[in-house]
Amino acid sequence: MAASLCIKSHFRKLRDPRRRHCREHRFLDIIVIAICAVMGGANSWRAIALFGRTHRVWFKRFLALPNDIPSHHTFARLFQHLNPQAFQTCLRQWLLDVSGVLKVSHIAIDGKTLRGSGSSTLGPLHLVSAWATQYHLSLGQVAVDAKSNEITAIPELLELLELHGTVVTIDAMGCQKAIAEKIVKKGGDYVLAVKENQEHLLADIQECVGQVLDHGVEGRDYQTYESTDQGHGREETRSYVVIPAPEGIRHKEAWPKLRVVGMCHCERTVQGKTSSEVRYFIGSKKASARYYGRVLRDHWRIENNLHWQLDIAFSEDSNTTVDRQAAENLAMLRRLALVLLKRHPDKDSLRNKRLRAGWDTEFLEYVLRIPGN
Repeated sequence: MAASLCIKSHFRKLRDPRRRHCREHRFLDIIVIAICAVMGGANSWRAIALFGRTHRVWFKRFLALPNDIPSHHTFARLFQHLNPQAFQTCLRQWLLDVSGVLKVSHIAIDGKTLRGSGSSTLGPLHLVSAWATQYHLSLGQVAVDAKSNEITAIPELLELLELHGTVVTIDAMGCQKAIAEKIVKKGGDYVLAVKENQEHLLADIQECVGQVLDHGVEGRDYQTYESTDQGHGREETRSYVVIPAPEGIRHKEAWPKLRVVGMCHCERTVQGKTSSEVRYFIGSKKASARYYGRVLRDHWRIENNLHWQLDIAFSEDSNTTVDRQAAENLAMLRRLALVLLKRHPDKDSLRNKRLRAGWDTEFLEYVLRIPGN
């Protein structure tokens, strides 16, 4: 199978973490079975091993399997010790090669908690992910340390990414001077949501927006943009105000390349009931209100197209893998499967595509070797 050769080629440099005398099964055989199994509906190590046994004849067409299909204990032990950063480097390069992406223009960063992964001694695992919004690609993830939060995890994630010429959007938790500086140093631009965790900055932006709207001239002192979405009994209107070269921002020089501040007024009507919300943001890129409106709207694709899909199609919140490293590696397998299945042209839901991949090996092979793979 040509697809298996492609899979193996992307993982040849990945180090086998097992001791030599414990290598009863080939390293790449285990990786390939796990990828195919998660694609085909497996959500646990037991299910992955069962998928392998059920598809034993198919796997033997292109895998050596010197000691038959590994047990679920073997899968669990290997992924408990596999280096997550090295593993995701291989996965990211595979996805970029598959998609033929030469340049990513927008990366959204957001966190997600795997609620079922907690125990009596550990809280649930929290992952911070990077999502290429225009290509629907998962570019990487970093686990939040149990004694830390997203503020320390985001710089680690940024270190893994190519940011030159890319705009990075992050919610208010990531509105930190050190994070802005890291993005700029790597050649990127930032758009950061601002809330009460940056009290003076929020107050200064609110004052700046109020002053400009009261006394400024649209098109000269500020720009506006409005968009409306309708569907599923809901109507949402977003009105953006972007102020270039803002005045009155205390310690403005501490925010690298701060070029604009802005406001988004969101009004949502659902079943006849209307609610509204005002959000504020800062940006390092000199651009129009329309640009900022689109980038901020696209930011939420990480929630709708990644996090929500992982829960609905992959039951991620129900996964009970407690070991931190194993849970992180299994989460990366889910993200790989999600991206590859989404690229298949059929209009079926991701859940149905997973079922089909489990039932129909020809379909699974096609997903693994779709054009560009």
